[in-house]
Amino acid sequence: MPRFAANLSFLYTELPFLDRFEAAARDGFCAVEYLFPYAWLQRELVARLQANGLQQVLFNAPPGGVDADSIARAWDTGQRGLACLPGREAEFRQGVHLALDYCAALSCQRLHVMSGLLPKGLAREDQLGAMVANLTWACEQAKRSGVTLLIEPINLRDMPDYFLNRQDHAHEILDAVAAPNLQVQMDLYHCQVTEGDVATKLRRYLPTGRIGHIQIAGVPDRHEPDTGELNYPYLFQLIDELGYGGWVGCEYRPARGTQSGGTSAGLGWLAPWR
Repeated sequence: MPRFAANLSFLYTELPFLDRFEAAARDGFCAVEYLFPYAWLQRELVARLQANGLQQVLFNAPPGGVDADSIARAWDTGQRGLACLPGREAEFRQGVHLALDYCAALSCQRLHVMSGLLPKGLAREDQLGAMVANLTWACEQAKRSGVTLLIEPINLRDMPDYFLNRQDHAHEILDAVAAPNLQVQMDLYHCQVTEGDVATKLRRYLPTGRIGHIQIAGVPDRHEPDTGELNYPYLFQLIDELGYGGWVGCEYRPARGTQSGGTSAGLGWLAPWR
């Protein structure tokens, strides 16, 4: 049976961030993920995890910046990672070191390294060398901490100009880096929007052992997975049949938005999988 993690950047957003841990545990989640931890002290996050019996399974390396304030500014001004950007290697490396420090504190073994946006006028091929070089260095650092790095194809409707969009391109990068602690974060929502044929891609890539994390949301509106065009009960059964033992992150926007109890009220889809 799939193991589901609540994404606290998307779910329970009517609550202050640190209160979302308790809400997720109350709804039966055993694990959490979110975009970034850097605005909070490590001890605050650890306390919330421990108090609610939760496991931290994923978060993102900084999208830019090297401390809480500059990381927040980077995200708010539209930066979406540094891995593909030559000339910003020092900033990328500082961000990775900070992220790995949080991984150690939170006992988190998976870290998503965002690729970044393609500079105007440049093609993906122009940035590929920087991407491979940065990831090769980052995998060496992460290996010392027992951390697996993830790269994620993201659709261009939600994130225009993002460097990495397709599953096959992600696996080509894994081939080029050739590090055992680099895997793909396969978001089925992004996959469907960009490419479709999700079940075939699961059959192709899950048996390789290169998928380190799966995320879900309904398509096209990114609401609960029991809405929209993807047949998630079928896909969950397929994931089980293919032997995937990792986490499935619930990275969707509840249809009831930020109304009180909106996330909990929309969790009917989860009942058959508890």
